[in-house]
Amino acid sequence: MTDGLWLDGLRLEQDGFRLSADLSLKPGQVTAVIGPSGEGKSTLLSAIAGFLAPVAGRVVWDGQDLTQIPPGSRPISILFQDHNLFPHLTVNQNLGLGLHASLRLTQADKAKVERVLDRVGLADLGDRRPGALSGGQQSRVALGRALLAKRPLVLMDEPFAALGPGLKAEMLDLAVEVLGSAGRTLVMVTHDPEDARRIADAVVVVAEGKAMPPVPTQALLDDPPEALRRYLGREVG
Repeated sequence: MTDGLWLDGLRLEQDGFRLSADLSLKPGQVTAVIGPSGEGKSTLLSAIAGFLAPVAGRVVWDGQDLTQIPPGSRPISILFQDHNLFPHLTVNQNLGLGLHASLRLTQADKAKVERVLDRVGLADLGDRRPGALSGGQQSRVALGRALLAKRPLVLMDEPFAALGPGLKAEMLDLAVEVLGSAGRTLVMVTHDPEDARRIADAVVVVAEGKAMPPVPTQALLDDPPEALRRYLGREVG
């Protein structure tokens, strides 16, 4: 395996919890991670991002072993449910962090921020602070920052779960439009099979101590494994 994400015999342990993963994801693919609550979906993302060290195995991206590389140096952006925006900074500044942590932006950098603001539908809102924005607008800022960061692997830990159904669907579509069209590989944790059905090429089921290899979305939701069937119940179909 040379391209994409490879979890090579990964084994995670934390406070008595155990999870194993031996799977690969294709570059440029949108993958949903789904399974019962408490089974380790977010834990898996934490290990990929570098916040949780495995007790065995490797995290490999495009042939590079990331296992010993600190989180900030990995080719990864993360979108959380709270968006991780800095409340004392403006939208422009929050976006600028995707380019330079020092916020020492050149005129060319500022022009990039303006273009991304327009791309995510926030033109003319760059001087506002996150507290003055709606939840959907804050989600757009987080997407814009990930786009500016130009990191090829984007981990999404239910970033739109707090939004209403219509707005959530809009934000999922926008994530694929602005990040997927830029060649990013997206890995999205969700508890909702409709999220996976809407945007994911494949699904990784996390259940019973294991992250299973990806299966094409429609095929999996048409015939889910027993652990996922128990969790989803009549939502499958």
